[in-house]
Amino acid sequence: MSNIFNQDTLYYWSAPFFISIILIEIYFSYHARARNYEFKDTATNIYFALANLGLDLLMKVTSFAIMGFCYQYRVIDWEGNISWTYWLLAFIGQDFLYYIHHYIDHHSRFFWAIHVTHHNSEYYNISTGFRSPVLQPLFRYIFFLPLAFLGIMPLHIMFAYAMNQNYGTLYHTNFIKSKLGWWGYIFVTPSHHRVHHASNTKYLDKNMGTVLIIWDRIFGTFQAEEDETKYEKLRYGLTKPLEDKEPINIIFHEWKEVYKDFFKRKKDLSLVTRLKYVFMPPGWSHDGSTKTSKELQKELRTLH
Repeated sequence: MSNIFNQDTLYYWSAPFFISIILIEIYFSYHARARNYEFKDTATNIYFALANLGLDLLMKVTSFAIMGFCYQYRVIDWEGNISWTYWLLAFIGQDFLYYIHHYIDHHSRFFWAIHVTHHNSEYYNISTGFRSPVLQPLFRYIFFLPLAFLGIMPLHIMFAYAMNQNYGTLYHTNFIKSKLGWWGYIFVTPSHHRVHHASNTKYLDKNMGTVLIIWDRIFGTFQAEEDETKYEKLRYGLTKPLEDKEPINIIFHEWKEVYKDFFKRKKDLSLVTRLKYVFMPPGWSHDGSTKTSKELQKELRTLH
């Protein structure tokens, strides 16, 4: 049974499915002249997915050892009673903890410097879902430790993670325009996630959920997709698009900017201020020369 509920087994069996639907989307994109794909960008997405998977495999001993240690001190013992309640906790708990992880990714520049890889493509298609933050496996499992304390086995924690991420990959598409009615009140849809990838000021740092959109509705990070005929057209990628789109720069470009802000700013800046350039939200500056998404959105509301 453990061999079935295994992250690696899931990836192995789901790979042909995703390859198929990406090829189908490329076909329809080409015939619709939608320009949703570009060869180098898609190749970069696949390269990053493989790099992320490789690091994930290298980190497996460490991550499972730490989760296993926490599992020894579980407050709930499900042994012999793994039921639908156990799996419900695993999947919903995983989704909630990843929402927290994702929220921090967008609100601390240190984590954003890693997560930004997923956002710096100017294309939005199913292959974009594979544009993984390459360095994330180094620490991702730390956010999932509460599930281990609640008695969810490490193997099942990562299986739930993989299942949720597979769902998340599917809504990286422009071909489903509908907001999907009642489904969109509970679950993340392509419409919701298009907002998340857009660099329009109104859409910045919105819709952090992976499977359930209810976390965004509860915690105030929800934003509906506006009608493009009444609102500005969605722009994908970063607020400041990358000029150098080579893989190494795509991964490390934000770290280069962090380095500049920490070491190259005025010499009279205190260490605390310099550290704020590392850990405060992206765009924070001590002199207002750059602005965070919340500051930009506040200015936008003032204008309207």
